[in-house]
Amino acid sequence: MKKPLSDYKAKRDFSKTPEPAGSASSRKAGNGYLIQKHAATRLHYDFRLELNGVLKSWAVPEGPSLVPGIKRLAVHVEDHPIEYGGFEGVIPKAEYGGGTVMLWDKGTWTPEFDPDFGYKKGHLKFRLDGEKLKGDWHLVRMARKPREKQEAWLLIKSDDEYARREDDRSITEEMPRSVVSDRLIEEISEDRDRVWSSSGGGEVAQKRKRKKKLAIEPGDIPGAKQAAMPPFIDPTLPSTVDTPPKGKDWVHEIKYDGYRTQIRIANGKATLRTRTGLDWSDRFRSIARAAAELPAKAAIIDGEIVALTDAGVPNFSLLVDGLKAGGGNLVYFAFDLLHLDGYDLRRATLVERKAALQALLASNGDTPIRYSEHLEGDGALIFRHASRIGLEGIVSKKASSAYQSGRTKNWLKKRTVEQAAFVIAGFVPSTLDKKAVGALVLAEYVGGKLIASGHVGTGFTTATGRELFATLNAIRISTAPIKDELAIGKGAKWVEPTLVAEIEYRSRTSAGIIRHSSYKGLNSERPPAEVVRPTEAADKSKKPKEPTVRLTNPSRLLWPAEGVTKQGLADFYAEIADWILPHIVDRPLSLVRCPGGVQKQCFYQKHRWAGLSPSVKSVKTAADDEPALCISDVEGLLELVQAGVLEIHPWGSGVKNPELPDRVTIDLDPGDGVPWERVVEAAFDVRDRLSKVGLASFVKTTGGKGLHIVFPLVPKADWATIKSSAQALAEQMA
Repeated sequence: MKKPLSDYKAKRDFSKTPEPAGSASSRKAGNGYLIQKHAATRLHYDFRLELNGVLKSWAVPEGPSLVPGIKRLAVHVEDHPIEYGGFEGVIPKAEYGGGTVMLWDKGTWTPEFDPDFGYKKGHLKFRLDGEKLKGDWHLVRMARKPREKQEAWLLIKSDDEYARREDDRSITEEMPRSVVSDRLIEEISEDRDRVWSSSGGGEVAQKRKRKKKLAIEPGDIPGAKQAAMPPFIDPTLPSTVDTPPKGKDWVHEIKYDGYRTQIRIANGKATLRTRTGLDWSDRFRSIARAAAELPAKAAIIDGEIVALTDAGVPNFSLLVDGLKAGGGNLVYFAFDLLHLDGYDLRRATLVERKAALQALLASNGDTPIRYSEHLEGDGALIFRHASRIGLEGIVSKKASSAYQSGRTKNWLKKRTVEQAAFVIAGFVPSTLDKKAVGALVLAEYVGGKLIASGHVGTGFTTATGRELFATLNAIRISTAPIKDELAIGKGAKWVEPTLVAEIEYRSRTSAGIIRHSSYKGLNSERPPAEVVRPTEAADKSKKPKEPTVRLTNPSRLLWPAEGVTKQGLADFYAEIADWILPHIVDRPLSLVRCPGGVQKQCFYQKHRWAGLSPSVKSVKTAADDEPALCISDVEGLLELVQAGVLEIHPWGSGVKNPELPDRVTIDLDPGDGVPWERVVEAAFDVRDRLSKVGLASFVKTTGGKGLHIVFPLVPKADWATIKSSAQALAEQMA
C-alpha cells in the first residue's frame, strides 16, 4: 500500500522547486478548500479539498462555472500536502508542473454526507464557503475508459442562491486576481522577488522594496506646519448647489460614485478608514498594500474608492459586487493630501496640497492608486459634459482654500442625478423569481415619523435580487412600519425598518415621492434614524417643468467606448431641443434602433411598434401601406431615446405634404485615400453650382469624414422630379 503523498514526492525534486515537500497530517477533520490557477504547459485550475490529512486534487481545464448544468471536466491527480494550500509562486519550467501558480480562491468545504464514503463511491456533494465560490457543488466520477491513466470526474454547480444564468460571464474572467496577493497571474510570473517561504506557515513572503525618495520636501510647501500626525482627520464635506460656481478661483473634479476613504500611512503600513472613521483596511487589501509602497514615511490622503465600468465611468453597483467578491478590481482616486512626513498641510492652499499629492504619486506606476485630476473653467459647462458621459456629477473646490473638516462652502457639489439614503420599509417579490426582490418600498423620517418615499424597481442584478430577498425575508413583520402606503405597489411584504439603501433618482413629486429611481446598494454605515427627508424635497414649485417621459434603464451605456448612457443622451437632447427640433419635428422619420447600445443588435424601424407612447405619431404616405412615424415636440424626441433610437433620419418633406419635398441633401462621402481638403473643395463646388440656379445652400457635418449640403425648396415638385434634378447635379460634378 502506497504511503500518503508518495506520488507527489516522486514527481518533484525539492532542491529545485519552491513547492513544499510537506507531510501527511495526522488530523482527520480538516475542511480546507482552495483553487490554484496554474499556468503550466496548459492553463488550468487545481481544485483541492482537505480530506484525511491531505489535499485531494483535481485539475479543471476550464475552471469552475456558476451556471447549473454546465459540467466541467475535473481530472483526478495525486494528493498534495496541506502546506500546498498556501503556495503561490513560480515552479521552474524544467521541473514537473513548471509554470506560475496563483492562489485563486480559498475557504472551507462542508460535505453533505460521509466524505470517505462519497469519495470511494465517486460522488461528493458539498457546500463551499470560499472568498469567490460559495453554495452547493457536486464532484461526480465518470466511468473509466480503456487506456485512461487518470480518473475523469465532473465538477457541477447546484442550482441555489449563488447560481447564475447562462448568459453570465465566467467567474474566472470576472475575478482574475489572487485572494492572498491581489495580483494577476502575469504579475506573479514577472515578480521574482516573491518566493516560497517555509518559515511563514505556508504563506507567500515578499522582499520589501526600498521606498523611493520623495519628489517634494513637505517643509517647502507654503502653509505647512510641523506637527505630529493625528490618527484620523474628519473629512471636508461639500455643500450642494443648484448651479456650479464660476470664476478663476474654482477648480472642478469628478464626483466619484464610491466610498469616501482616508488613507493613513505610518511605520510601513497603510490603514484605510471610512468617512466616519471605521477601519476598512481588510476590505480594500490591494489598495492598502499599494499605499504602503508610496515614498512617504507618514501621510494622510483623502480620496474615494470606486469600481470602473469598461468605459472608465465609476459605478457604485460594481463597487458593491466587488466588495462581496473579496475586493474586486477597485481603484482609489486621491484628491487631497493632509499630512506628509511630519508636516500638517491643512493650512496650505488646495492647489499647493494637490501639487504635493501629485508629486507623491508621480512614481506610483501601475497601481490601484491614481491622482484625481481637476479642470479649470466654467463649472456649468464642465457639469454638462459630465452629465452626458454618465458621471455622477462634479465637485467644485476653491483653489485658495485650506482644508476644513465638516460641511463647507469652499467645496460645492452638483449631481447629474440625486442620490440619497432611504429606509427599507418593505419589498415586492419578483414576478420572474419568487426568491428575488422585484422592488423595494422606501421611506424617510419626517417629523419623527416614517413616511413613504416611493419605491425602486431597477438596479438589481440576479445575485443582488436574491441576496436582498434572503436578507429582508428574515426580518419580515406583519404590520406596515409606515402609516401611509403611497406609491408602494401591490403585494408588498413589510420588514423591520432597520436597513438603509442608497438610491439614485432624477426628481421628486410635490409630495416628496422619488421618480426615475435605481437601486445602488445597502449603506451599512447609515443608521435608519438619521434618514430624514430634506425640507426642500417637497417644494419643487420653482423648478422648471420636466418632460414626463419615463426612461427605463437610464444608466444603460449606449456608446460604451465614450461612456454615454441613455440618460446622458436624453439630457443632451433636452438641452439642444431648440436647435434640433426644427429639423426633425412634423416630418416622417426613418429610425435606427439599438436597444442594447451600438455594440449590440441594431435595426431600421419605419413603422409603429408595441409599447410606443402617443407622443410618437403616425403619418400616412404614398410610399408605404403602413403609416410612417413622426414627432411634434421634445417629449416625442425623448420617447425615441427611451425606445433605443440612436439615429434619426428625417424625410425631406413635411407631414402636411409628404409627397412634395421641401429640402434636398447632397451627401459628400469620400472614398479611401480622399483627403479632407478635397471634401471641402467639393462642398464649395456644390454651393457655387446651386447658387447659379438661384438656390441657397447650407453645410452640416455627417459621420466622421463627410459633409451634407442642404438646400430648401418651396414644396411644389414631386419626389421623382427632385430626385432627377439632384442626380443630374451629381453627374455633372462627376
